[in-house]
Amino acid sequence: MPSSTSPDQGDDDLEACVLRFSDLDLKDTSLINPSSSLKAELDVSTKKKYSFAKKKAFALFVKTKEVPAPPCECKEKWWKCCQQLFTDPTSIHRHVATQHADEICHETASVLRQLAVISSTSKSLESADKRNPFKEDLTHNQEVSTWLPDISCFNPDELISGQGNDEGEVLLYYCYCDLKDPDWVCAWQTALCQHLHLTGKVRIATEGINGTVGGSRLATRLYVSAMLSCPLFKDYLCKDDFKTSKGGACCFPELRVGVFEEIVPMGISPNKISYKKPGIHLSPGEFHKEVEKFLSQANQEESDTILLDCRNFYESKIGRFQGCLAPDIRKFSYFPSYVDENLELFKEKRVLMYCTGGIRCERGSAYLKTKGVCKEVFQLKGGIHKYLEEFPDGFYKGKLFVFDERYALSFNNDIVSECSYCGVPWDHYKLCCTPQCRQLVLTCPACQERGFTACCATCQDKGNRQAASPAQSSFKEECECTARRPRVPRELSQRGPLAAGASSLEPGAQAGC
Repeated sequence: MPSSTSPDQGDDDLEACVLRFSDLDLKDTSLINPSSSLKAELDVSTKKKYSFAKKKAFALFVKTKEVPAPPCECKEKWWKCCQQLFTDPTSIHRHVATQHADEICHETASVLRQLAVISSTSKSLESADKRNPFKEDLTHNQEVSTWLPDISCFNPDELISGQGNDEGEVLLYYCYCDLKDPDWVCAWQTALCQHLHLTGKVRIATEGINGTVGGSRLATRLYVSAMLSCPLFKDYLCKDDFKTSKGGACCFPELRVGVFEEIVPMGISPNKISYKKPGIHLSPGEFHKEVEKFLSQANQEESDTILLDCRNFYESKIGRFQGCLAPDIRKFSYFPSYVDENLELFKEKRVLMYCTGGIRCERGSAYLKTKGVCKEVFQLKGGIHKYLEEFPDGFYKGKLFVFDERYALSFNNDIVSECSYCGVPWDHYKLCCTPQCRQLVLTCPACQERGFTACCATCQDKGNRQAASPAQSSFKEECECTARRPRVPRELSQRGPLAAGASSLEPGAQAGC
């Protein structure tokens, strides 16, 4: 997979160097020393890159010597080479420079040759791009394997290690862009995730891609490098578009990659409501100032600003911005109907919208704008995830719900929800005890010990007896907690911001950022 990074950036740290050149094959058996004969084979531009290539070769060699540090150490890694253990970068670098100079020379030659090939290929592609856009030709003319990173220079254990919550990583990202061939992207994403031992969910459509994947830190970083290098996305994605959190492949039971009409299910064709006409993006800092101004007003109910949570009720129940309007809806596909039913609420208002990672706000704000009733529509760029990275003790209180087996991420110590049974502060979701039910319930340890582990009386009763037939195995819509909730609530125009809704949910109802 061609690298998208210029060799002129030779002053970056060693780890970044390793990731950027993960595609280079340093296992070439036909290597020669970088002598004058080699240099004669290279063009003038590549000759200037010799010192750069040597740094990369050195960094990759050091990378292959990494071993996990003992748990009691504050450092994450040590190095082992020539039956010696090195506990700091300086010592391993000194050892490699003095004892492995020949190997570094061989690998430098390989890097230089591959840089020459990459440079030649890039020029050809640039030329082709001027004649016929490469983005349109890529999916039809190239094999999926062409865009898989080379992992031969890494120990296989590095890719599959770190699968636990404390060792691995979860990536959350989305990219709205026009994709001519989503089926090819689906095949490539499937192969890429399997190649890197990643699990999770990836939704692809003609309007873009939406993914949440987990695995080792090395695997997730190679995945980011692959995404940033692919011509389909490199003009739209940047490193900051990827939100990271502790986790791993263990957070997802499997890998699911598919082609859909929408990358987040709002229930309206992208041809009717496009991501290309969203609200005004506010950085976390700008959004923080707007919320601060809103909360400082003496009478928020009469304010010209609405702080709108675009997520589902079970998400906002365990964490939300102070003073927000949190609709009591179960799916994002209900959001357009919610807007239609409550248009009076938004007339002549400045709307500050937010969601988990930003993706729902892209089209949610576009839909609200089509109604033509708001003064202005703003959205939090990067969503709550990015906001909490900058303001963990800001105006967002409680946990951040996520659509995987972790259920929630904690950035502060605030608890804004309570046990459904006894009312004590509690924000840890559990699956309803009835196997056939896919809803979650907030029940504290004391209530769990007393047997209160179902989402409602209906489930509690059905959990006490076996289903008479397989046909009874799916009854989640019959739960009292679902039946008593209006599909689309209607707010009163004079009513103040809502507290979040009820206490149960279907975790598989929809996946979104």
